[in-house]
Amino acid sequence: MVNTDGQLYTIEGIAAGLIMLMTAYIVINSTSVYTLGDTHISDMQLEVLGSDALNLINTAPNSTLGRSPLQTIVETDDAETFRSMFLAIVNNRAGSDRDHIQFVANVTYVDSGGSVSSTVLSDSLRPLVRGEHAVRVSDWVIIEKQFPDCSAQSCSGKHAVLVEVLLWRD
Repeated sequence: MVNTDGQLYTIEGIAAGLIMLMTAYIVINSTSVYTLGDTHISDMQLEVLGSDALNLINTAPNSTLGRSPLQTIVETDDAETFRSMFLAIVNNRAGSDRDHIQFVANVTYVDSGGSVSSTVLSDSLRPLVRGEHAVRVSDWVIIEKQFPDCSAQSCSGKHAVLVEVLLWRD
């Protein structure tokens, strides 16, 4: 007839099968798969790329306390030099095709009235249109330039300005 030991083995087998199915369900549901919809990853990469490019332009060419190219560009309002240097750095890729990163760069400073003013330094000749996601990077620059709306006291000598760059992929 029916033995009770056989019934226990059957119940044990069913319980073990349920435990294995639940374990597989938990493991499969806890795995994260990054898809193209995860824009924060590409935003972080773009922000690091822009920050590195801005730091590279703001580094003096030798180890002495010389002037960086960014200091000279801001003081002389040389938009074309900034555009060519910045685009050459951020659009550089290994391989034959180049990346398509666009930007708008502004210089922010304190004017004669003590309020914060901003002026456009350069752009990539392609405006930011609605729907494109942009990131912002910035770097402080010490310059000796006097802006048009500064008095002699507020902008004389060396002072700090903030160079902000808004980046987006084309």
